[in-house]
Formats: sequence, structure tokens, C-alpha cells
Amino acid sequence: MALDQQTEMTQSEIDDVLSRHETGVLSLARSDDPYAIPISYGYDSEHRRFYMRLVSTPESEKREFLSSSPDCRLVVYEETEPVYQSVVAIGTLEQISTDELTADHIEQYGKAKRPLFEIWAEGKEELDVQLFKLDPESMSGRRIEIES
Repeated sequence: MALDQQTEMTQSEIDDVLSRHETGVLSLARSDDPYAIPISYGYDSEHRRFYMRLVSTPESEKREFLSSSPDCRLVVYEETEPVYQSVVAIGTLEQISTDELTADHIEQYGKAKRPLFEIWAEGKEELDVQLFKLDPESMSGRRIEIES
């Protein structure tokens, strides 16, 4: 019979997982309305901050949520048997306007994968690419090791 052993991850272990990956699931909340999307991100381990390029269309649900300064959770996970690890960052997304961009912002956004325009049915002129950062209010990680 397998036994699962769950442990809290250290901040260094959390940074390691987040630096190895560049995709996760971003969940946004507005009142009682949830919205979750897969995203790519850049992670600054020195400041423990995430950078994201989020693409939306004029009539999209995503644009509605993003315009409301929603609370969010970003979940990043990996599974390499017999270990499963996940990190959850909680906070509020902050939009960065192009006139506020610094050299540091540009470097961090460069670490996030570019959105794939080919997946959109609309033409590129209909897409709105917005830059966001997430300074998490809290971040936690868990590791589960399955013993047989």
C-alpha cells in the first residue's frame, strides 16, 4: 500500500520550481464569479514577483475580469514520479502601462513566453496585449512524495 508524505516547501525550493517553469494556471475572482486560464509568466526570484503578458479580445470574459482589478491565485505544479510539487501565489494583479516600463520590466517580460497569436480566431488588430505584474501577498508550496 502506498503512503503519501506531504511537506511544506522552503522559499528556496519554491523559487527553484517557479524559475524552472514558465506556465501555470491563473485564477481570477470577482464577487462570486471565478475565471481560470492557462498563462505563461516570467519570475523574478530576487523580488519574488511574476510578470505576465495577457492577451484578450474586445468582447472577452478575460478582458472583463482584468478590468476589475481582480484578486488572483497563480498555481504552478509539476509531477516527476514519485514526487508532486505545487506552488500557489495569492495577490492582486497590477497592470503596467507602456509609459511606466523600466529596463527591469522589459527584462522580466522577456522571460515570459510570447502569446501565440495563431490560436486566436480574431485578427491581430482585434487583440489587446496587456502587461501585468503580481507581487504575491502570500506564496506557499507543497511537496507530496508517494512511497510504495
